[in-house]
Amino acid sequence: MKNMQLWYLDNGCSKHMTGDKSKFVNITFKQEGHVIYGDNNKGRILGRGSIQDKSNLLIHDVLYVKGLKHSLLSISQL
Repeated sequence: MKNMQLWYLDNGCSKHMTGDKSKFVNITFKQEGHVIYGDNNKGRILGRGSIQDKSNLLIHDVLYVKGLKHSLLSISQL
């Protein structure tokens, strides 16, 4: 069974992002810089792609961020 990590709706983040590579239905790996978290720490972007949930909802342009512990959906991007 796949990891059942929750996704959090976040009105403070500007992009969708996750640290869980298994969530992607397609992904392009390339280092694209960093994201800055609310506590001013940085996470390295290792790629981007699309995710799909059990209801077949497809969300594009999701960042794969090294070490990110929570998956975030940007409210402003939705």
